[in-house]
Amino acid sequence: MSSVIINGKEIGQEIRTGVATRVQALKEQGITPGLAVILVGDNPASKTYVANKQKSCEQIGMYSELVKLPEEISEQALLEQIRELNERASIHGILVQLPLPKHINEDKVIQTISPEKDVDGFSPISVGKMMLGQDTYLPCTPYGVMKMLEHAGIDVAGKHAVIVGRSHIVGKPMGQLLLQKDATVTYTHSKTPDLPYFTKQADILIAAVGRANFITSEHIKEGAVVIDVGINRNEDNRLCGDVDFDDVLGIASHITPVPGGVGPMTITMLLENTVQAAEKELERQEN
Repeated sequence: MSSVIINGKEIGQEIRTGVATRVQALKEQGITPGLAVILVGDNPASKTYVANKQKSCEQIGMYSELVKLPEEISEQALLEQIRELNERASIHGILVQLPLPKHINEDKVIQTISPEKDVDGFSPISVGKMMLGQDTYLPCTPYGVMKMLEHAGIDVAGKHAVIVGRSHIVGKPMGQLLLQKDATVTYTHSKTPDLPYFTKQADILIAAVGRANFITSEHIKEGAVVIDVGINRNEDNRLCGDVDFDDVLGIASHITPVPGGVGPMTITMLLENTVQAAEKELERQEN
């Protein structure tokens, strides 16, 4: 079988073109969508992610502000910074780059972000609305995966989707979004016995376990759609996903690469959510 490679970079660029048009329309009405990114400490991976987000904002004409804070900042000082951004009219979205230093409670930080500016979709209010199928900001990575499936012409209704991983950021919301589109969803994780038994039943397999090349051909049934959310480094320090791409290629009907798959879509959906927040602000002003 010849596997179709789902190119997240191309799909993301197509979506960003539409988002850029909406940014221009907002500017013509006096609003420049603004995203504030809070970076605590000097984690090299976090610094790279933040730089990519800022660059993406600038490319489509959005305002981007980096709030760089020292590793030793107190939790209270960080919360005060978030509250200040909550009040800033020029900021429509707030993102706190994770992970945070151990002395800071991530849940408390996320809950302090105003739901109107929670463009990461991580707050309890956003998650609750997502669970109920209400209008809200969806977590960027699962949202991006849904857009990839849509652009690839894959109808998830009636399909059996198996998620490998149960994080709050990817695994859990991924299953909910698939469920809302009428997929049958199975969650698997580190305590699941005989993992291949479950993954081989998948019409759509989402790998979000955080282990390099963990999913191999023995986990995949022929013709399955394989979405690789993982970003890891292998023994040669090369970027790779959770799926052994070369081993699975030719078995899957569709597969996402790493890099160039889900990663670009995550940032794209962050831009989408931020512009949506600015549009909602304009709507509030008009009403």
